[in-house]
Amino acid sequence: MRQADFLTTRATAATPSTAATSAVQSNMRATDATGSSGNFSSVFRQVQGEVARFIEQGGGNATSLNPQGRAYLEQSQPVNVLGSISQGGEIGETQQQFLASIKPWTQETGARLGVAPEIVAAHAALESGWGQRPLRQGTGADTNNLFGIKAGGKWQGDVASNVTTEYEAGSGTALKKTERFRSYPDQASAFRDYAQVLLDNPRYRAALNTGADAGAFAQGLARGGYATDPNYAAKLTQLATRLQRTAAAD
Repeated sequence: MRQADFLTTRATAATPSTAATSAVQSNMRATDATGSSGNFSSVFRQVQGEVARFIEQGGGNATSLNPQGRAYLEQSQPVNVLGSISQGGEIGETQQQFLASIKPWTQETGARLGVAPEIVAAHAALESGWGQRPLRQGTGADTNNLFGIKAGGKWQGDVASNVTTEYEAGSGTALKKTERFRSYPDQASAFRDYAQVLLDNPRYRAALNTGADAGAFAQGLARGGYATDPNYAAKLTQLATRLQRTAAAD
């Protein structure tokens, strides 16, 4: 599936952690100019593991990470999605408007899938950049495809071609590709089709009826092959957890 194109300011063909690796490496060399490449690799793997656990646990205050971890987190996360929420969990006005506009459909879809509506909202936000980076028709019209669902051979509806970022299996290299995506007359149709895709495809069975467990839902999607981004589950888990915390505080 398509994830909103958050990599427009980065190189077209680069591994997901290239910028993060450079940031961490610079930080490490500032404190240890004599460290060997083997030592760097070992420490960097440790940093990756610490940040992965931080994200899976819902994020929070990044000051709990060491300087290398904060550098890696800053460079590896999609700024337009995760960066739009403060460390304290507050959501900006634009994001609040987006959530309010899709609330009836997230509630309906969540009930159909057996998951919390905040998780559905987070998935729509992640795929569409909070509705700010929609997939569009050649005419510029919005496709209302908030979940980046591609148009396979069996799709009978309208189609729109868009450039998207895909990650190669194994190497994790990010490449720009033009793909065909489904186009809907309105958001309600998009949400209902999204729910039907997950319900009909046995690959996503593990994501269904996971309730408020954002991690289980995200892992179920990732294992089913919803997206090629190797960090997709962690990103969705973090964002969904923040939305759940915000909803609980209201």
